[in-house]
Amino acid sequence: MGISGLPAPAALMESPVMFMDSKDVSSAAFSGETNMIDEPGTSFSRETGGLEDMKLTGDVSEDSSSTNIKPKSIQRAKTWSDEVENLYRFQQAGYRDEIEYKQVKHVDMVERWPETGFVKKLQRRDNTFYYYDKERECEDKEVHKVKVYAY
Repeated sequence: MGISGLPAPAALMESPVMFMDSKDVSSAAFSGETNMIDEPGTSFSRETGGLEDMKLTGDVSEDSSSTNIKPKSIQRAKTWSDEVENLYRFQQAGYRDEIEYKQVKHVDMVERWPETGFVKKLQRRDNTFYYYDKERECEDKEVHKVKVYAY
């Protein structure tokens, strides 16, 4: 025992389960149902299929079909243009660009302002909406943050 009535540090290392709350530990953790992959260059994943497992693997794509189009390269925008303005709006809503938005939300058309052609409304992944003005919203100081993807 240590000074304050707790086990000595060496005892903590020998029995780490001693301080775990049994309510927080699933039975799968002790039954061997989870299979963690620990190889260099790979990410951790679990074979049990829960939402928490998807968060651990980082693979949270809603559309797992083979029609996913992935960009081949990326550059930062240097000057403002209509294209940069629309990319800014998609990226503010949490998407790479219009292609990813259409894949995730399964829509054919994106609402645009007829006067300017800028994106009018986007639905985020958590189903809340972003509404944009007819005028430019991407200020000059924000242009360098916009990512331009090449396919």
